[in-house]
Amino acid sequence: MRTLFLSILLASASALAVRADNVSLSGKWKIHINVQGNESDAVCGFSQKDDGLSGSCATENGEKPLAGKVDGQKITWSYDSEYEGTPLTVKFSGTMDSAATKLAGSVSVEQFGVDGDFTGVPSK
Repeated sequence: MRTLFLSILLASASALAVRADNVSLSGKWKIHINVQGNESDAVCGFSQKDDGLSGSCATENGEKPLAGKVDGQKITWSYDSEYEGTPLTVKFSGTMDSAATKLAGSVSVEQFGVDGDFTGVPSK
């Protein structure tokens, strides 16, 4: 009986740990981007279904549809944009804190060979 109780207790703890890692990113986030000293802000609306992300980011170049993935607290997403007529893809890779109150990570624009960082907080 004691072994059965211990097994149930451990299984319950494991299930809670898995749920804690799967915090939802859904909602609006204010994203601050810094690429080689060039700073900008975007407001991204994320919709998370299972491990997939969809939505859009409102940037200085207009509203851009996004696509991405969530793996526990790791997040990736990208959107297509342009700079002075040159098409480009902005790629984000980072983490979300366990309370879903902060995002942080790196951003890259391969077409120009530049990298930077980003932070994000929920937008009100």
